[in-house]
Amino acid sequence: MHAVPAWTGPFDPNKLPAELLTSDRPYVVRGGFAHWPVVQAARQSDAALARYLLAQYNGIRIGLFQLAPEAHGRVFYADDGLSSFNFTRHAATLDQVLAGLLGLAGTPEPPALYVGSTTVEAVLPGFLDANVMGLGQRDALVSLWLGNRTRIAAHYDLPDNLAVVAAGRRRFTVFPPEQIGNLYMGPLDPTPAGQPISLVDFEKPDFERFPRFRQALDAGAVAELEPGDAIFIPSMWFHHIEGLAPLNLLINAWWRQTPGYVDSPLSTLHLALMTLRDLPAKERRVWQHHFQHFVFDADDSTWAHIPEAARGLLGPIDDDTSRRARAQLLTQLKR
Repeated sequence: MHAVPAWTGPFDPNKLPAELLTSDRPYVVRGGFAHWPVVQAARQSDAALARYLLAQYNGIRIGLFQLAPEAHGRVFYADDGLSSFNFTRHAATLDQVLAGLLGLAGTPEPPALYVGSTTVEAVLPGFLDANVMGLGQRDALVSLWLGNRTRIAAHYDLPDNLAVVAAGRRRFTVFPPEQIGNLYMGPLDPTPAGQPISLVDFEKPDFERFPRFRQALDAGAVAELEPGDAIFIPSMWFHHIEGLAPLNLLINAWWRQTPGYVDSPLSTLHLALMTLRDLPAKERRVWQHHFQHFVFDADDSTWAHIPEAARGLLGPIDDDTSRRARAQLLTQLKR
């Protein structure tokens, strides 16, 4: 396993370079956000960080995962049948969460407290005015992730991802999308947080049960980030994340490179599992050719012989075309 490369191109934290935000590989940006007020507060102390956050907090209750000490921070399934989880969910206020984290800081084997994917603007209005991400006109969802020592199993996200360590330390282990077969992904449902996760315990991998994981490690890259550091993770890259300090705060932004009317390819995957996977092998091969022709190898020559007005879904997809296609698909699925 090698290190995630550092970004060495031009960098303006108030207007991030498009070359970084559209890259097809991960990069680490060392110290790129060290000027953030939240990072400056975190460098003073965990208590100073808590005061900074609570000064902007609007009182809304947030979701909290709690894990027993014996889980060692690994957010995962509770049984070999993968039917339940090893954490409980609670609603709490931010001051309760921060008090809990500060109180557990000196505990050798504490329970894990974890707040994940909480929209920053909904909880800390004004935070992003002072801690600017520099994403320009991108329609990004900005979230906070807060907790003590936790381990989040390798998973992918559909959007591109810029993650900034605001407090504590985080270790990211990333893998290219083609490593999916070597990461031993779990079920599509149920999952701990929406996406399927790798079943491999990165802290103590069982190579007898998961032998191809060695190949994933050969293809993977790792980065350990301090406050003010950031990592860009392209769409669909797998990432395993560890919180390494008694109090860790991550601010991340997700955005897609496509217009909002473009539906998620994950819906296509689910439908393909229902309609294609269990066909006879000869029929699957036929549909493989169709997908290759109409989707993966498609260019202007694919439909050049069809009059432009008659192309329908083969022509350019816009909001109106997408709406009509969705309505037709919903009608077919209801039969």
